[in-house]
Amino acid sequence: MADDVESRAVELDIRGEKRVFDVDNAVLPDWVDKAALESGGYPYDKHLKEEQYLEELKKLQIELVKVQFWLQATGKRVMALFEGRDAAGKGGAISASSAHMNPRLARAVALAKPTDREAGQWYFQRYVAQFPTAGEFVLFDRSWYNRAGVEPVMGFCTHKQYEDFLNQAPQLEKVIAHEGIFFFKFYLDIGREMQLKRFHDRRNDPLKVWKLSSMDIAALTKWGDYSEKRDRMLKETHTEFAPWTVIRANDKRRARLNLIRHMLKTMDYDGKDKDAIGKLDDKIIGSGPHFLK
Repeated sequence: MADDVESRAVELDIRGEKRVFDVDNAVLPDWVDKAALESGGYPYDKHLKEEQYLEELKKLQIELVKVQFWLQATGKRVMALFEGRDAAGKGGAISASSAHMNPRLARAVALAKPTDREAGQWYFQRYVAQFPTAGEFVLFDRSWYNRAGVEPVMGFCTHKQYEDFLNQAPQLEKVIAHEGIFFFKFYLDIGREMQLKRFHDRRNDPLKVWKLSSMDIAALTKWGDYSEKRDRMLKETHTEFAPWTVIRANDKRRARLNLIRHMLKTMDYDGKDKDAIGKLDDKIIGSGPHFLK
């Protein structure tokens, strides 16, 4: 079990009721299990079947390989940001997207806590250093939007830094769009019970326990604060040139398929097979802050 995770039971306010959640208890509470998939207004009562998921995913991954050849031939660039609460499925979505692409030209970026040197730089500087060069496909597992969520909620930035960020981020992204980079911003949204279920899975699976940190546990009682920051982030930084694509991600399979489809539909690459890409599910994927209302 991870040494940096403080073991404790937490009392939570869930839909107006006091509930005790103990991430260390090997038995998942019934009230979590029963409500996990439907939480957060999720529109389906069952997960997509694995067989169907894998069949559709393979078709989409073949298209992504075509995209990579096209990027190499044209020098075009792709950059995708994956944001969402802890356990929203960002890493899995990135893995599904990049699994069969050449890793020399498709890379995931997950930056650690800033060094002392980085902390003294312009906030965006260390992220800009990771931007794609010609022919590259770069996927950010969290991004500069840490300053719109985790940092203000957990007290890692000042109020002024937070407000400055909300003003500056659209300016940076306008430059990205002007550069001609294909730029995607995904927000993966999950319900509270689903997050608890995934935390429990991580805590009690020796192969996943490394994914759960003391920061995750500390955030359990700050659901409302994160929701408030999420809503403002989407409102202030959803622009015509850099829109947010919101994914209802209680079912990881549907989430991954739809976000990959969205990227493929946006790019006019050589050999594009529209039938293989299929249709977007407008119950799962939408544009901007109003999709979650």
